[in-house]
Amino acid sequence: MVQFNLPKDSEVKKGKYYKADTNAKNIKKVNVYRWSPEDGENPRLDTYEVDMDNCGPMVLDALIKIKNEIDSSLTFRRSCREGICGSCAMNIDGSNTLACTKSAKEVNGDINIYPLPHMPVIKDLVPNLKQMYKQYQSIEPWMQSSKPTNGSEGLQTIEDRSKLDGLYECILCACCATSCPSYWWNGDKYLGPAVLLQAYRWIIDSRDEERKKRLKKVADELKLFRCHTIMNCTNACPKGLNPAKAIGSIKKMLVTEKSN
Repeated sequence: MVQFNLPKDSEVKKGKYYKADTNAKNIKKVNVYRWSPEDGENPRLDTYEVDMDNCGPMVLDALIKIKNEIDSSLTFRRSCREGICGSCAMNIDGSNTLACTKSAKEVNGDINIYPLPHMPVIKDLVPNLKQMYKQYQSIEPWMQSSKPTNGSEGLQTIEDRSKLDGLYECILCACCATSCPSYWWNGDKYLGPAVLLQAYRWIIDSRDEERKKRLKKVADELKLFRCHTIMNCTNACPKGLNPAKAIGSIKKMLVTEKSN
């Protein structure tokens, strides 16, 4: 029988345990993935006891309390705390989500927190998203129109504007991309659900004049058609968007273009 083993330096070890104040009554254990490239050691899982009676309701509040009051070396991204910036995307309780919108009460038992899966880790809960941002840049995510605006708005009909609903709200948090098996194995070539949803947002915009060029850019077996409609991306999106539908719409447009 074939046996697969992880490299020794990737095995997650048991880490440090930080006890809460003995007077705390509402304790929640938070297990956090820790790794630093500077110490040359294996990643570990540190456990923190957090007094939830003196902590905000969200998982991000618990992480901020840990960093401010227990262990200042803990590293993670955060900014808006309102589900808008996408900075605090991480894997919580086995699902990719935003720490600022994930209630600690939703998690039964210990809160287990890891960085977004299948991404290089810079430190602790901070993944390296350079590859995804480079792919995002490749789709040219800006309005391309030869019409002079003279400082005026580019007007749309109500119907055309409604086509952007469910697309423009994407915050590029990478929860969908890092939940997609096709992106795990082909992330260097497959654009992934986040970038393809953004591509469709510009393809479908009535004010943009480069629809054919944009379609041609993504019309590739690896860039687009590595999507197998598993729907992990849609299930993982913390904003309730549907990247799988957007990808399907691009495929449909390409078929229509060819038939015409």
